[in-house]
Amino acid sequence: MNLHEYQGKELLSSFGVRIQRGIVSDDPQKAVAAAEQLAVETGTGWWVVKAQIHAGGRGKGGGVKLAKSLEEVADISKGIIGMMLKTPQTPPQGKKVHQVLVAEDVYYPGESEPEEFYMSVLLDRASGKNMIMYSTEGGMDIETVAEQTPHLIFTETIDPLMGLQAFQARKIAFNLGLQGPALKDMVKFVSALYTAFVKTDSSLFEINPVLKTSDEKILAVDAKVVLDDNALYRHKDLAECRDLREENPTEVAANAAGLNYVDLDGNVGCMVNGAGLAMSTMDLIKQSGGEPANFLDVGGTADAKRVETAFRIILKDENVQAILVNIFGGIVRCDRVAQGVIDAYKNMGDAINVPIIVRLQGTNALEAKELIDSSGLDVISATEFQEAADKVQAVLA
Repeated sequence: MNLHEYQGKELLSSFGVRIQRGIVSDDPQKAVAAAEQLAVETGTGWWVVKAQIHAGGRGKGGGVKLAKSLEEVADISKGIIGMMLKTPQTPPQGKKVHQVLVAEDVYYPGESEPEEFYMSVLLDRASGKNMIMYSTEGGMDIETVAEQTPHLIFTETIDPLMGLQAFQARKIAFNLGLQGPALKDMVKFVSALYTAFVKTDSSLFEINPVLKTSDEKILAVDAKVVLDDNALYRHKDLAECRDLREENPTEVAANAAGLNYVDLDGNVGCMVNGAGLAMSTMDLIKQSGGEPANFLDVGGTADAKRVETAFRIILKDENVQAILVNIFGGIVRCDRVAQGVIDAYKNMGDAINVPIIVRLQGTNALEAKELIDSSGLDVISATEFQEAADKVQAVLA
């Protein structure tokens, strides 16, 4: 589950990570009031207005701008709120901005120049351990840094049983070229950041940039936080931070119906029981000349209501030209699934406007095929994997 920048910063701050302070607003006048409040609390005279969407590269798309007066805060907020912001990480049509974060200016003049670093905490799947990735090249796309100057990216692997050790935090600060007060502050920053990552069961913390201010303070100017969905039952307060407006509406509807669904860019819809069989089915579609339009696991039950819901979700995708139902009857009998498909088809009527191939294998597979074949509906039955592949290929031809 993704968090907005302002939510991620609030989370980090609760664990003692110093952040660039800001106030979220969904209206230009509220944004001005937020700027006035920040001026009183922090003494800032300039403000940064940031679009709040679940995507990176906001600045390149015009979603992050500096305001040097309250009038500019109002004008910039008015221009950003409601816009369709396009970045390299959004769909082609962009994402609608519903709110902005009005933040204090932290690039103030001082005895030294501000410095920007990159830092993230994530799971290193190769080693099965957590990892801190960091670089002196903050403020840039980390992919570009990795491609052009890989020697400027450092990693620190952390044993989850031992946790982050003090010498590791110091090593990170030294590798970033820090000394004096800034080095000590970075050690505290890294320790607090890792604690927040572990305590919240997160998948990713990415801070870009981490800023060393002109007065030697270390703080998070941005925050990308991804929480592990499987651990949200332990964090009810964090689960409430979910912004469904930022998520695929079809995936949201599927989740509400208890279906495991992932939207893809293909032309053949999939309805399968079991994640492993779903992956194999997607391979089957590729081999037959099609492209999977989705990953959809209906789980261990496939009654008429559940099948109908799955059909309706798949058919929301206008690119779907055929649907392949591939069910292994282990826990659920194939004849019951077949009857569910038939009942759902009858209930939906003209709503089903693409060919449907149904492969049922397992308990009562022959009885299921007879039900499908004698139903009089425009449903194509199959029992073998290759047979299903051939029939998918035939309807796409």
